[in-house]
Amino acid sequence: MKTLITTALILLAPTIALAQGATPAKATAKPAAKATPAKKTTTAKSAPKKKTTTAKAPAKASSSRVQLKSAASQVATGFIAAEAALTTDELAVADRVETGRIPCELGAYVSIEKDVNSPGRFNVEGKGFKYHMQPVVTSTGAVRLEDQKAGAVWVQIANKSMLLNQKLGQRMADECMTPQQVTVAEAMKRNPTVLFDNPNK
Repeated sequence: MKTLITTALILLAPTIALAQGATPAKATAKPAAKATPAKKTTTAKSAPKKKTTTAKAPAKASSSRVQLKSAASQVATGFIAAEAALTTDELAVADRVETGRIPCELGAYVSIEKDVNSPGRFNVEGKGFKYHMQPVVTSTGAVRLEDQKAGAVWVQIANKSMLLNQKLGQRMADECMTPQQVTVAEAMKRNPTVLFDNPNK
């Protein structure tokens, strides 16, 4: 009986040895499995770099917005240029407009200056107002400037000028006279029957 047990143990010894040798193999396999997460962490670190690369997209979007604004500005400038175009008759009226600081009654004044950026138009200013006006052809031959948006009208005749606000229905400045208009006004007082043409013709 003892002989049988001993024989069996001798026969099983190689099998047990092989089983014990396979166990460390499994242990060494586990570190190999742990090494794969290390690669994942490496790819995880590189992922943010791709995100920073795609972050440049908003810069392109802002650039396109700037281009759109620039295009809109150019279109608006084109519209302004189109509005500034005047007829030959209107330009002829503009040539007769008296400019400078013109004194009016009650200590008021009106300053009229040519708009260098828009031929034929004028900047009309005074205390509490500022208008951008263009000439209008009239049947009477009087010089007339208008700011249609503001409803302001400047009327110039031989002996005086006046500023009206049609929207408010009031006269903003009256008896405005340049030195040349003063001369005409005095001559008309001396001889009221004489009719004077516009001195700028």
